[in-house]
Amino acid sequence: MTTATTVDHPVVPRDKWIEARKALLAKERALTHQLDALRAERRRLPWVRLQKTYRFAGPEGEVELGELFGPCNQLAIYHFMLPPDFTQICKGCAFIADHIDAARQHFEHADLAFAAVSRAPIDQIEQVKRRMGWTFPWVSSHDSDFNYDFGVYFPPHERASGQAFYNYGVTPIQNSSDMFGASIFTRDDRGTVFHTYSTYHRGAELLMGAFNWLDLAPKGRNEAGEIMSWLRLHDEY
Repeated sequence: MTTATTVDHPVVPRDKWIEARKALLAKERALTHQLDALRAERRRLPWVRLQKTYRFAGPEGEVELGELFGPCNQLAIYHFMLPPDFTQICKGCAFIADHIDAARQHFEHADLAFAAVSRAPIDQIEQVKRRMGWTFPWVSSHDSDFNYDFGVYFPPHERASGQAFYNYGVTPIQNSSDMFGASIFTRDDRGTVFHTYSTYHRGAELLMGAFNWLDLAPKGRNEAGEIMSWLRLHDEY
């Protein structure tokens, strides 16, 4: 017989739970196969050859996009929302960044380099890195078209007109000059760089490994009606 807990949730005998769990498992397996097919389709996307040479400011001087690959032939860029006039660190971007250093020691051995890019000056970026304890490469695109070309910077006239193009559509962005996302690049044996993929907005949830753990728990993401309402910078909990 079903009873209720203090959170008004069904409680059943073990055999009934196994029955319900196996029904859910069938759906999980089906979704896994769908995701496998989606990932394969993502890998089949056509590429775009870069026509510009993008230059960034790094802690040791100027660096070109191709140099961010290091010895790898693939490069993941996280578009960290940190504009030159920032007054606070984006909590969502910081949440993603907290996952990076542990993960990249593995994917850099699978031929995928990583760097974050923001428009803030490099000295401000270095201050944020020191505060948060991050060690991943992070460069400034302050004087380049990189953020605009890859859909995460919106000049004043676009914001004023409501015609900012974000996440592959016109989006009403007026309060922020910058947004977040991730872009993937590859290069051939001659060093030619190609753009292969970009994702924005909820697509960035792919990078938030902690969500996968929370999604297993009864409260899920525990957002209480507001997206990531519990989230803080990790030195503010």
